[in-house]
Amino acid sequence: MIVSRRALLEEERNKLREKTLDVLKEGSIVEGVIKNLTDYGAFIDLGGIDGLLHISDMSWGRISHPSELFSVGDSIQVVILSFNTETSKVTLGYKQKKPDPWTNAEERYAVGKKVTGKVITTTDYGIFIELEEGVEGLIHISELDWVEKSLKPSKCFTIGDIVEAVILKVNKEEKKISLSIKQLKPNPWEAAKTRYVVGQHINGKVKSFADFGAFIALDEGIDAL
Repeated sequence: MIVSRRALLEEERNKLREKTLDVLKEGSIVEGVIKNLTDYGAFIDLGGIDGLLHISDMSWGRISHPSELFSVGDSIQVVILSFNTETSKVTLGYKQKKPDPWTNAEERYAVGKKVTGKVITTTDYGIFIELEEGVEGLIHISELDWVEKSLKPSKCFTIGDIVEAVILKVNKEEKKISLSIKQLKPNPWEAAKTRYVVGQHINGKVKSFADFGAFIALDEGIDAL
């Protein structure tokens, strides 16, 4: 007598596969087990059929590798994004279980509203703030301070810092939010218009010299020439 466990397992898997095929419909939520992780996604065993969960469909926010969210052997629920009956190719989604946070971003992040977020990236031209999963805002270098125009973001902020800012502009189509830190404080130049008048005698500290004169630092941090 010749027996084969492999043949039995293949038969059981084929039965499981046929059962899974009956419930695979686009938009439905199914449960599977993570078999493998790669740089571009995760392969999920749905029951006799493997599906691909691409890294771009894992989270509305930023992730650099699937291992940040999942491990091999994890049991997770996923959404069927597409299913090709001829090739049995299944594309899966995880973030789609939640609504796109940009759908009503203009309502939740109204212009002028104060918000708090976490610094996730610093660049030469500004810092990116995560307001919630999938929603980021940019504080341009010109919106960091009223007076200091040459601030280097990487020297003033560190990834992970929690900062407060105010909403300047929201573009839902381009998924962009412009933020400002300096506009949380009064514009010192507006105050200077009323505090200093032509012909007034003032005191200040010499800050630097140039061929054409000297720069004087006033109390508000404003430089006068």
